[in-house]
Amino acid sequence: MKQYLEFLHTILEKGTEKSDRTGTGTLSIFGYQMRFDLQKGFPIVTTKAVPFGLVKSELIWFLRGDNNLKYLLQNNNHIWDEWGFKRYVESEDYKGEDMTDFGRRCLVDEAFNDVYQTELKKYCDAILTDDAFAKKHGTLGNIYGVQWRKWKTSNGQEIDQIQQIIDTLKINPDSRRLVVSAWNPEEVPSMALPPCHTMFQFYVIDGKLSCQLYQRSADAFLGVPFNIASYSLLVHLIANEVGLDVGEFVHTIGDAHIYSNHIEQVKEQLSRTPYDLPTLILKKPELSLFDIEKEDIVLDNYQKHPKISAPIAV
Repeated sequence: MKQYLEFLHTILEKGTEKSDRTGTGTLSIFGYQMRFDLQKGFPIVTTKAVPFGLVKSELIWFLRGDNNLKYLLQNNNHIWDEWGFKRYVESEDYKGEDMTDFGRRCLVDEAFNDVYQTELKKYCDAILTDDAFAKKHGTLGNIYGVQWRKWKTSNGQEIDQIQQIIDTLKINPDSRRLVVSAWNPEEVPSMALPPCHTMFQFYVIDGKLSCQLYQRSADAFLGVPFNIASYSLLVHLIANEVGLDVGEFVHTIGDAHIYSNHIEQVKEQLSRTPYDLPTLILKKPELSLFDIEKEDIVLDNYQKHPKISAPIAV
């Protein structure tokens, strides 16, 4: 994963200090591209532990067209909790402690962070145990999975973009229209988080399937390792579905940034020597990607350095 380490190094060396929506501050560059040959191993970061189980459950969640936290919480996946909780505390139904600007306050006030964690746990527990609460307050708006599988048209119909990709790959793999978009301008304002990975395109040559992702905004330390692994897994799943080998994953980024409170963590990661890449195994290749479970996807020989923690900017 030297490509990823070079990416981090470039931001540290050439990044410009820039303000951001969260008020945290970043080092930022604009326009960067990484390429990963999927024939040479599965591109998951080895210089820190990346929880591949979370990558798998999130992607399956997307592929099922889901936008409710319940499935993720049932799979012990908490990477979207803060976004759902933010929508809840801004609703008229929330009666708990004042959570105004909780993202910033958690960073500077340890006592408040304890209160926040208590309220967040109550929220997650309610989603798991109360179906009515989950239906009303577990939804994140029409984010990735909904746009991928249930894009709403002006005449009230739905477009399943993933199924369209599969169908087109089977009959016309040379098509230049193998594009999926998550950026729906009409629905962006109602989303818990507007799509960071906004569109992706597939490409076939020599019987190999490649994918290029355009990502408008990329949290280099916390987010990008997930994005690389998730879209590389997606290439494997689509290729398996249509009977192709895997080719490249190409990751093109707009605003690539390191948050100011991630700088020391990045430097620690850059001091580590990467391991060889693992191999992805689909234990039940006969399964459709729409039916696959996370237990059916495994990494063989994933060696990694210890986890490096950092706060998420909300």
